[in-house]
Amino acid sequence: MNGVLTAVFVKNIKEPGVYSDKGGLGLRLRVKPDGRKHWLQRFTLNGKVREAGLGRYPIVSLADARNEALDNKRAVRAGLDPIEEKQKRQRGVMSFAEAVDAYLDIKVSEFRNEKHKKQWRATLDTYASPIVGTKPVRDLTRQDILAVLEPIWTVKTETATRLRQRMEAVLSWAIVSGHREATNPAVWKGNLSEVLPKPDRVKQKKNHPAVQIADMPGFWRELGKRDGMGAAALQFVTLTVARSGEVRGMTWDEVDLDAALWIIPKDRMKARREHRVPLSPAAVALLRSLPRMRGCDYVFYSNKGGQLSDMSLSAVMRRMDESAQAENGKRFLDARSNLPAVPHGLRSTFRDWAAERGVDHTLAELALAHNVGSTVERAYRRSDLVQRRVELMQDWSEFVGA
Repeated sequence: MNGVLTAVFVKNIKEPGVYSDKGGLGLRLRVKPDGRKHWLQRFTLNGKVREAGLGRYPIVSLADARNEALDNKRAVRAGLDPIEEKQKRQRGVMSFAEAVDAYLDIKVSEFRNEKHKKQWRATLDTYASPIVGTKPVRDLTRQDILAVLEPIWTVKTETATRLRQRMEAVLSWAIVSGHREATNPAVWKGNLSEVLPKPDRVKQKKNHPAVQIADMPGFWRELGKRDGMGAAALQFVTLTVARSGEVRGMTWDEVDLDAALWIIPKDRMKARREHRVPLSPAAVALLRSLPRMRGCDYVFYSNKGGQLSDMSLSAVMRRMDESAQAENGKRFLDARSNLPAVPHGLRSTFRDWAAERGVDHTLAELALAHNVGSTVERAYRRSDLVQRRVELMQDWSEFVGA
C-alpha cells in the first residue's frame, strides 16, 4: 500500500510485507508471516539511515505510532538519536507484551502445531495485553493479574484457566531471564487460589451430544450413504473411537495395513504418549478403499491436498441431521440434551456401550487413549493391552454393523 495508512487497513491487513504511511515521518507497518504486526520508523541521522522499532500492533495503535514517530522526528532535528534515547529510558525494562514475544520466540519449538501456537498468543493478545501489555513485567502485581482474570473467571472458566497458566509461564521466564526479581503473581497455589474460586467449582462441564447406543447401527447405515473424504474420516472415527484431530492428522506412514495397526506418535496425542490402535477388518478395508493424492501424506485429505478442517466431520453429521428433519426421518439425538450428536460424542457412545457389555474399565479407557490410574500405577503398567483391544474393536465394529 502506497498512501496514508488507516486504522481499518492496519486492523485487517494480513498479507506479509511492509506498508508505508505517507506524511514524512518514515512510519511503516511490518506484517510478519505469522500475522504479527510491528511499527517501524526510518530516519536519517548524520547521513546514515536508521530504523527504530515503535512497538507491536494492536498494543501500539496507528495514532500512538504516529505520535511517537513525530517525537522521534523532533529529536532528530535536535541532533539526538531516538533509538539511543529510548534505550536510555528503557534499559533493562521489558513490558509484558515484549516478554510474551521473547518467550514465544524461544519456546515455539515445543508447540504441537501452528494452530496451538496461534491460540496461545491469541489468548494473551485478547485478554491480557489490553490490560497489562504495556506495563513493565518487573512491576506486575497480583492485582494486575486479577484485573485480567476476574472479568472472565466465572463466565469463560476454561479460557481463564489457560490464560492464567500462560501468564504464569511468561512471568516465570521473565524471572529466570533477569527481567523480574519479585515472585510470580500468576501462580495458583497459595496465591490466586486464595482469592479466586476453584475452576472445577464454577466450570460447567460440557458433554458432547452422543448417538444413543441402540441407534448406532442405524447411524452407521445412514453414514454409509454419504460420499466424500469427510464422511470416510467420520467412518474411521466411528470404527477406531479416535479423536477427530488424530484422524485428520493421520499419515500413511503411521499405518501398517498388513498388521492391522495404526500407531499415533506421541507429539499428536493429547496425553503426549504414543498410542497404538488395533484396526478391525472393516477399518482396514476402509483404508484400502481410499484414493491417494500424489505428494500428499495425509490419509484423509482436503481438496487442496492438506489436512481436513476441524469442521469437516461435524459438517457431515450436521447435514445428516438436516436431511433427517427435511424428510421426517430418523434423527440421532443425545439422550440427555436432545441435541444432535457430534463426532466427539461417538467416543462417549463407545464408552457407554463398553460399560453395558461389562468390558474391563482399564481396557475401555486405553482404547480411548485416556490416562488410567495414578502416576505410579501407570509407571508399573508396561503394557497397553493392544492384543486384548483387537477383540474389543472387532466386537465394536460388528455391533455398529460395519
